[in-house]
Amino acid sequence: VTLLYAVLHMRHSLKYFDKMRCLRKRSAVSFLGVLVVCLLFMNLYIEDGYVLEGDKQLIRETATHQLNPERYVHSFKDLSNFSGSINISYRYLAGTPLPRKRYLTIGLSSVKRKKGNYLLETIKSIFEQSSYEELKEIAVVVQLADFDSAWCEGMVRDISQKFAHHIIAGRLIVIHVPEDYYPVLDGLKRNYNDPEDRVKFRSKQNVDYAFLLNFCANLSDYYVMLEDDVRCSKNFLTAVKKVITSREGSYWVTLEFSKLGYIGKLYHSHDLPRLAHFLLMFYQEMPCDWLLIHFRGLLAQKEVIRFKPSLFQHMGYYSSYKGAENKLKDDDFEEESFDIPDNPPANLHTNMNVFENYEASKAYSSIDEYFWGKAPSSGDFYGIVFEKPIKISKIKVVTGTEDRQNDILHHGALEVGEKIVGNKKGRQCTTYLRLGEFKNGNFEITDVEHKVLFDINCMRILVTKSQKEWLIIRSISVWTSQTPNQ
Repeated sequence: VTLLYAVLHMRHSLKYFDKMRCLRKRSAVSFLGVLVVCLLFMNLYIEDGYVLEGDKQLIRETATHQLNPERYVHSFKDLSNFSGSINISYRYLAGTPLPRKRYLTIGLSSVKRKKGNYLLETIKSIFEQSSYEELKEIAVVVQLADFDSAWCEGMVRDISQKFAHHIIAGRLIVIHVPEDYYPVLDGLKRNYNDPEDRVKFRSKQNVDYAFLLNFCANLSDYYVMLEDDVRCSKNFLTAVKKVITSREGSYWVTLEFSKLGYIGKLYHSHDLPRLAHFLLMFYQEMPCDWLLIHFRGLLAQKEVIRFKPSLFQHMGYYSSYKGAENKLKDDDFEEESFDIPDNPPANLHTNMNVFENYEASKAYSSIDEYFWGKAPSSGDFYGIVFEKPIKISKIKVVTGTEDRQNDILHHGALEVGEKIVGNKKGRQCTTYLRLGEFKNGNFEITDVEHKVLFDINCMRILVTKSQKEWLIIRSISVWTSQTPNQ
């Protein structure tokens, strides 16, 4: 009886455990099901889920427009591999593949305009505003992106006649992408309630730029995008190189040398394939200059890094869209902007009470931002310790802004120093030489190398009398008598 009871109890226990296993399996399946649904829901509605939205749009296009399979393969092949190039056969209308890699590629895409044509003037400005030494380091790629073959042939003829020596020297290439490689451009969704022809124009422009970026990906170290109606400042390449050198060691995706449209936007060439894919994926969503903001943000550069003075100016009077008037001008543009400061790499520090996030680093750059400290006391300072000893030719410091004209340094001096002591976090000079006093909140001095006999390790702005007003240091500009890497 005891044995029978034990057997029955064992069978009952086995059934119980079987039932529990089933329940656990069902619970696990249910849990996984709920988890998958939640993840899908999150993916569908995540705030910055642009990629998924693009995928959904491609699916909708395939269903509603019955995309030509060959055109689909040409235009969107390997979109999952954002670092790879897009498989496109480019037509060389003028010039040949570059024999060697350059420092900077300048890209511009052009279409037939109903009124006016500025392309030849733009190309002319690029070459005329560059020195012979600068020309050795640049390549200009012009994409004729109109489907009117007669217009393209005429433009190639004009370009070849006017810039033959630049084509022969390998500085100028003219390319074209056949219409077959383009995705669907008709019947696109009308975001922002744009008229259908406007949607088509801006969507095609996104694809034009994507194809141009893709072509230029391996031609140089850096790439700058221009539009086809732009005037350049003199020696713009030298200015760009100075800015890139000053940003050495810091992370950036896009540096901007104009505040207008898609003009003067600089990239590392290794980012061009991803940007090309990005523009293609969302070509019908919004204009290119809006897409660029998202691209920069997705690569973790949240703020605009724009330099003044601007190096490129919009000169077109008529837009390429329907010939509409476009009088936009960049009021920060300077034709003769070659006198841009070097601002060699340095560590910046201050003992002033900094207001919010207006930290010391924001004064020592050409970016449109500034240092802001609460009312300084006598003896307070703003210090600069250069990474390497330098020879300085010119120094300029501007305090205050147009809307806060009283937040200037009312009483102060500028000093330079030598003989560094301390570790990296607390480095400072042991001796200083005073170069002069601030006047009306500003300081400027030239021929410093003739007035200072030692290589300069440090520079500091010294408050010589306490003030009630707060202090804005708008810009600190340093010109060296030799380039920082020499």
